[in-house]
Amino acid sequence: MQEKLFYESVYEAIGEVVRAAGGTKKVGAMLWPEKSADAAGAMLKDCLNPDRREKLDPEQVAFIRRLGRQIGCHALMNFEAQDSGYERPKPLNSEEQARRLVDVIAQQQAQLQAAMQAFQALAEQNPQILKAVA
Repeated sequence: MQEKLFYESVYEAIGEVVRAAGGTKKVGAMLWPEKSADAAGAMLKDCLNPDRREKLDPEQVAFIRRLGRQIGCHALMNFEAQDSGYERPKPLNSEEQARRLVDVIAQQQAQLQAAMQAFQALAEQNPQILKAVA
C-alpha cells in the first residue's frame, strides 16, 4: 500500500502509521502495556479522534514516529515536515546511521581523552585537588 502524498491532519498521519503497524489494539498495547489490548486499542482510538479529550503525549507521538520509521511508514514524519514548511525528509539507511554514530563516538572519545589529560596535568600541579573533588 502506497502512502498518500499529503495528510489533512496530524491525527490522520498518526492513524496511517498505526494502521501500517498493525492497528489500534497492537500499537495501543505497545503504548499502554498495563492495559488489555482491547482497552489500549480503545484508548488509542480516542486519542486519534480530534473531538475527544484524550490525547497522546509528546513521547507517545515520538514513539509512533519511530515505529513508523522501523516499519517503513513515514506518514507522520512527512506530515510534520509538510506542516512546518520543511522539505520531505529522507530516512537514513543503516550504514549512514552507523557512520554517524561512529563519528559521534570518536568525537566524544577525543574530548574525554583531552579532559583526562587536562585533569591529570592539573592534579600533577596541585595534588590536593584530588581530595577536593573526591
